[in-house]
Order: sequence, then structure tokens, then C-alpha cells
Amino acid sequence: MKLSYHGHSIIQLENNDTKVIVDPFINGNELTDLEAGEVKADYILLTHGHNDHVGDTVEIAKNNDATVVAPVELAGYLEGQGLETIGMNIGGRKTFEFGSIKFVHAFHSSSFTDDDGNVHYTGMPTGIIIEAGEKKVYHAGDTGIFGDMKLISDLNGPFDVAFVPIGDHFTMGIEDAAYATDELIRPKVAVPVHYDTFPPIKQDAETFKNSAKTEVQVLKPGETVDFQ
Repeated sequence: MKLSYHGHSIIQLENNDTKVIVDPFINGNELTDLEAGEVKADYILLTHGHNDHVGDTVEIAKNNDATVVAPVELAGYLEGQGLETIGMNIGGRKTFEFGSIKFVHAFHSSSFTDDDGNVHYTGMPTGIIIEAGEKKVYHAGDTGIFGDMKLISDLNGPFDVAFVPIGDHFTMGIEDAAYATDELIRPKVAVPVHYDTFPPIKQDAETFKNSAKTEVQVLKPGETVDFQ
């Protein structure tokens, strides 16, 4: 399995000749190395409905005839935009060509603001567990720290990689993220996400790396995870 990071909360995964992208916020994201019109994807996975995570889903899905897998209310909204969707909910697991995914809790909010300024309810925010190529990956989504991160790890881990938000303001900051990583999620490798994209979430990822006891890989957009 190839797993790469592309700025903000975007990750790409390729396994069994199937391409997957998570939270493809590209246009408006100055940190990403991707161009929305050039992305190849068979599946798009969404953690929640905020615009900086739904991002360029519609364009990418239509360009690739890709299927969007998202929390059920968000999937319903995107189906109304003409996309092929699979709606899931927290606790649910489903198997695909590339592996399986399971939606789990995140402690956040979820809504989508359309081009006319209308705000749409998009269900519960989630994290996503991906099992592919004999590896387990936890994308925490946008979240504050919560005790059941340990339960998520106990039931579904151990995780080879966890993508953990560190940006503060809207999600965990560095101190909470380091504690969550070491004491609750306990992955082999942690990768910080959701930082530096906007002024309110400017953070020094090296500080997170030095604060955590877990191995932390600070990836530049386009770099791949070095599985341990």
C-alpha cells in the first residue's frame, strides 16, 4: 500500500490498483501539491462536511466517475449534486477493492456552506479507520481530544499510522494531540495534519514531534509514509 500526505488533511492511498483520496481540499489550499483537475481517484472518503474537507469532491468525483463514501447526511447532500455516494454511519464497516473502512467518532461539528451562503447539516463528524495491504490507518478527522480514542484503538488497533490534527483553534492543539497520540491512540507512527493552512491554525509540527513519545513523521505535501 502506498500512503501519502498532501497538505491540510488530505491523504491519498493506493492498493490493489485502486486509488483513494481523503478530504480533498485543494482549491484554496496553498499548501497542497495537488491540482484538482489532475487527481485520479476511484473513491473519495470524507470525514465530515466542512468546506475545508469536502473541498473539490464534486469536481474530482465527476472527472473520475468516483464514488464518494461519507457520513450518511453528507452523502445524501452530495447525491443531490449528481454524485454516486455510499452513506455510512459511526460504527459501520464496509469492504471495498482497496480494503475496508470503518467510521468512528470525532469530537467536532459538521456542516457545509454552499456558494449561495446556505448552511447544510451534514450529520456527525467522523474519523475513518482504513485497513488495506495488511496495514491499519486511522485518520482522526477534525477533532478535539476525547477519552474514547483509547476505546477506538483498543477495538480496532494497533494502528500502523495515525493522522492527527494539531492546528488548535478548531481542533486539538499540540499538547492535547501529543497526549492523545501517546496515551490514547498509541499508533506505531503519527503524522500531524490540519495545521499551517490558515493563520488561526499556524503550528510548528516539529514541536509536536518533540512533545510526543510516539514516532512522528512530519511530512511535506507529496511525501509518503515510511511504514515501520
